[in-house]
Amino acid sequence: MHPNDDDSRYHYSLVARALALIEADAAGTLTLDALAARMQMSPAHFQRVFSRWAGVSPLRYRQYLTLDLARRLLAERFTLIDAAAGAGLSGTGRLHDLFLRWEAMTPGEFARAAEGLVIRWGWFASPFGEALAMGTDRGLCGLAFAEEAGRAAAFADLAGRWPAARFREDAEAVAPWVAAAFAGRGEARLHLIGAPFQIKVWEALLSVPSGQVTTYSEIARAIGNPRAVRAVGTAVGRNPVSWLIPCHRALRKSAGPAGHLGGYHWGLARKRAMLAWEAARADTADRMGPLRAATV
Repeated sequence: MHPNDDDSRYHYSLVARALALIEADAAGTLTLDALAARMQMSPAHFQRVFSRWAGVSPLRYRQYLTLDLARRLLAERFTLIDAAAGAGLSGTGRLHDLFLRWEAMTPGEFARAAEGLVIRWGWFASPFGEALAMGTDRGLCGLAFAEEAGRAAAFADLAGRWPAARFREDAEAVAPWVAAAFAGRGEARLHLIGAPFQIKVWEALLSVPSGQVTTYSEIARAIGNPRAVRAVGTAVGRNPVSWLIPCHRALRKSAGPAGHLGGYHWGLARKRAMLAWEAARADTADRMGPLRAATV
């Protein structure tokens, strides 16, 4: 899905309304026909649009939006990211069938609040609603979502992180990286602007595969500071490049096995949608695996 495709914003808006209805239907009585009627669409058209976005049917998607999503993700798709760290974090990650290459700002540059740095920005449609993208000559440095907070608040949030930088509206300059981020084509370059500890946390997040999750405590252990769970949570929340640095995959683990989704800077509903979107695709890939093998 190309980020400049007007349909992507429409599809997310429609799907977001459908997700809210599904989530509110605790008894699970909402049928496909009833959902389609609420969307003012025929059942066949609604199912096609929804399935194109989610990769699965609306009713199958329901299971990924239940309140015990965190429990099932932790039970079925939890990954120990320190295993990935043990294999070596090289700065190149595989995410959404997309190669990411990143470099970090030096501590001195960060301490100067990005003084003199030119950051270009633009608004784009995305699978998860309207997105604000910011980038330097080295790559994307910010990606935010505006559906809940609004454009002004989203822009102020990102721009406030680098108060000494110069901001220029130039969607064309960052469009190729945004296209790679959401369409899964080519290479998306990242320019991580943060304190050294934050960058260690964000690097660890890049090692968590799509369709899997981790916890703040596992991240703390992976970066060699197991007592820094609270600081890890803060660094996760300050991740400036949403989606590509997958902070939505970091869950808050309770004393029991259930776990909690925790918060999300751009809205818990969006975090739930991202996790469900990935879980649905991972489930589809798992089910298609034997078929692919049989056809080789």
